[in-house]
Amino acid sequence: MTKNAKTADKPKPRIAENRKARHDYTIEDTYEAGMSLLGWEVKSLRAGRSQLKEAYVFVKNQEAFLFGAHFSPLTSASTHVIADPVRTRKLLLNRAELEQLSNAVERKGYTIVPLELYWKGSRVKLRIGLAKGKKEHDKRESSKDRDWERERGRLMKSSRR
Repeated sequence: MTKNAKTADKPKPRIAENRKARHDYTIEDTYEAGMSLLGWEVKSLRAGRSQLKEAYVFVKNQEAFLFGAHFSPLTSASTHVIADPVRTRKLLLNRAELEQLSNAVERKGYTIVPLELYWKGSRVKLRIGLAKGKKEHDKRESSKDRDWERERGRLMKSSRR
């Protein structure tokens, strides 16, 4: 077995997840973006002290930025640096992806939502989604579908016994 085959089977260690995004938005497409981080932010992420709940992504001048993500600074890690836990962080995407995202946001009314932070090797990656907002009735419908799937799984499990 090659080295690449071994690493492909491993699940990616998740740092943080934005569960609210899947409830509030219909995710059309997902992208993987790198992040430009400072040293204290990486240490904070290794300690699992991050939150994506209020965060969103915007594209400006052909660059993508993560706004509103909260990385709590560790007291021992940042003694000589004044840490800003909610600073705007630059996302690293290629030009074609940036053009696709900016076109969808400007012309079609989509939103770019951060979905999850995870480790890929020693690098931090952010999965972002191109999303459309759900109406209240859509949220109720998806909740009913989720409940039905859960109930169906229980019924199937009990019928096997």
